[in-house]
Amino acid sequence: MYKEKIYLSSPHMSDEGYEMQYIKEAFDTNWIAPLGENVNQFEKELAAKVGVKAAAALASGTAAIHLALKAAGVGEGDIVFCPTLTFSATANPIIYQNAVPVFIDSDYETWNMCPKALEKAFEKYPEVKAVIVVHLYGLSADMGKIMKICQKHNVAVIEDAAESLGTYYKGHHTGTIGDYGIFSFNGNKIITTSGGGMLVSNNEERIAKARFWATQSRDQARHYQHSELGFNYRMSNVVAGIGRGQLKVLDQRVAKKKYIFEFYKRELGELDGVEFMPNNEWNEPNYWLSSMILTGNVRPLDVMVALENENIESRPIWKPMHMQPFFENYDFIGNDVAKQLFENGVCLPSDTKMTDEDIDRIVEIIKGLWK
Repeated sequence: MYKEKIYLSSPHMSDEGYEMQYIKEAFDTNWIAPLGENVNQFEKELAAKVGVKAAAALASGTAAIHLALKAAGVGEGDIVFCPTLTFSATANPIIYQNAVPVFIDSDYETWNMCPKALEKAFEKYPEVKAVIVVHLYGLSADMGKIMKICQKHNVAVIEDAAESLGTYYKGHHTGTIGDYGIFSFNGNKIITTSGGGMLVSNNEERIAKARFWATQSRDQARHYQHSELGFNYRMSNVVAGIGRGQLKVLDQRVAKKKYIFEFYKRELGELDGVEFMPNNEWNEPNYWLSSMILTGNVRPLDVMVALENENIESRPIWKPMHMQPFFENYDFIGNDVAKQLFENGVCLPSDTKMTDEDIDRIVEIIKGLWK
């Protein structure tokens, strides 16, 4: 019998219809293209939500990383430290700037950038222009240790918080601790605009410059004049309307993601060889994707195939960047913790529209592999 598909993490519009109110406003005022009141207000509302001075609404989180690197002065030949355990969108913009990525290993305590590996990287490459830190699956990196190391070397820190909107590190929103932060509103993120991103910083001047670059670097002149290379990176007013509505339900989405994670951990955590993603006392995750490590006879592929056979989505942990064909010739600093997490990890369905019945169904399928 066909069973309705359960997704890993799919768009979830508000029950109140907030998004349609703002979209209708965009249509009624004919502000459909980039720029407009929704864009302006989404920037202000998100900045206020996370507690940062300025934000620029952009076409994607990738565009936000690109402009963050540019704002940090990264250019041709510059070295940028980047976690190896991440999605390629973190590393690709380094190449856009003709810079050189050096990939840093994870630690088991956070699954994120290992501070000890970061220190070793600085010893090998003291002339570093920027460090990108990722908050993987909504888990905060150990920002206290990382920031201390980066400040000692006077290097810019860019937080890739694409997966961690709503996550706190010691009471501060991830994405607001470094010099620049980026968020993603891709369809699978905790809130979505269908596609889009945001660059945030307490440096209002740099954010204003990023907006300028994102709008084709059009100079203030009667005619079209461009003194710098520009990009078509601004968010549309319609998309921003979706974002404004979604932002109103962010706390609800975080609460449901946490509920899903705790459900899985309670029901599956005692199985032989199962270990769930870590949580630290200074970390309040958004639990974007509930993920676990399997070290026994049941392997990640066993889980993924069993769920797939029941029309349920799951995914491996990200394949590290230094193992990717495109990036394999760039340097890697570490001890293969990221590789082990990739080989043993699986991301479970974490869709906020799931019912208890759905989660029970998933749990029973997985438990069946241990019988």
